[in-house]
Amino acid sequence: MQALSNALSQNRLHHAYLFTGTRGVGKTTIARIFAKSLNCESGITATPCGTCSACTEIDSGRFIDLIELDAASNTQVDNMRELLESALYAPTSGRFKVYIIDEVHMLSKSAFNAMLKTLEEPPAHVKFILATTDPQKIPVTVLSRCLQFNLKQLPPALILTHLQYVLEQEAIPFETGALKLVARAAQGSMRDALSLMDQAIAYSDSKVEEATVRNMLGAIDQSYLFDLLHTLRVQDGAGLLRIADDMAIRSMAFDAALQDLATLLHRLALAQTVPELLLKMSRNGVRLMELAQQFSAEEIQLFYQIAIHGRNEINLAPDEYAGFTMTLLRMLAFARWGVLQRYLRQLCRLWHQPDRLQHLLQRPRPALLQPVLRVPPIQFQPRRP
Repeated sequence: MQALSNALSQNRLHHAYLFTGTRGVGKTTIARIFAKSLNCESGITATPCGTCSACTEIDSGRFIDLIELDAASNTQVDNMRELLESALYAPTSGRFKVYIIDEVHMLSKSAFNAMLKTLEEPPAHVKFILATTDPQKIPVTVLSRCLQFNLKQLPPALILTHLQYVLEQEAIPFETGALKLVARAAQGSMRDALSLMDQAIAYSDSKVEEATVRNMLGAIDQSYLFDLLHTLRVQDGAGLLRIADDMAIRSMAFDAALQDLATLLHRLALAQTVPELLLKMSRNGVRLMELAQQFSAEEIQLFYQIAIHGRNEINLAPDEYAGFTMTLLRMLAFARWGVLQRYLRQLCRLWHQPDRLQHLLQRPRPALLQPVLRVPPIQFQPRRP
């Protein structure tokens, strides 16, 4: 928003602005704040006072020179012509007449064509602010006449901070772990986060607890994910299915399970690469470090890729349970080759150390390798000079 602040401070204003971004990132809210900056009685400023009649009327939705149009409900060319005809008249009480058109990509082709001329050469007292979640559907001729600002998704840390502020103002007790779950489930949308928080307050009887919110969201307990990876490490296919059955009994979302599993694998990769960073970021840092040491870097990368693909393909599976368990079995199938590769690498490293190599070859082989290496233990005889 630095560009908008500088434009207001220097009075270098464009006639049309386009705000793009996913739902709940503040497109319409910023448009209203921008309208206040243009019409504040203290002058055009990047910091409107919020107390003058123009600012208070805009906040309450009563400012006559601020016209908001929902393009999803007014898609036809007749609606656009009425709006453009009213733009010819000077503002009644404000400095500028501001038109906010939300979900502008929903307008028909005729409506876009009708607004082109006015959008290119509008009256000096008119400002257009367009908002959309899908800029790809807006004609290039309209895009070229607007200053475009892409609003990014809000990071979970920022959502968490705002949720803490809201609950503190409302004097509602909460657990930080519960707010983290809501911030993550919102996927960058502050509106979704506030809606989920309202639901959590009602669900938990005015006390936001982590266990209650986890149950409400169908979120996966981290212990299930650790158990899955431990079971995968020991090549226990029946154990994997038992965990999946337990998750199904508890009505856990398998799509979310694969997402959380991919997140855990990402943290394991961090533990192998930059362990000091992980210990600062995660409260389970020590446990993650211990688990990361049980897998090779190649296995972590492979499992992560399988989890991502499994999540993309879960909608194509006969049902979510089948898609989830098939992803786990795919990890198990590739993990078997990982064990064989580690065994062979160990052989190669010890090739020039006869005593240690003989000890390795005479040990009982892992049960996994029995179908692969159907040869008796080797009696190694070191070469005599």
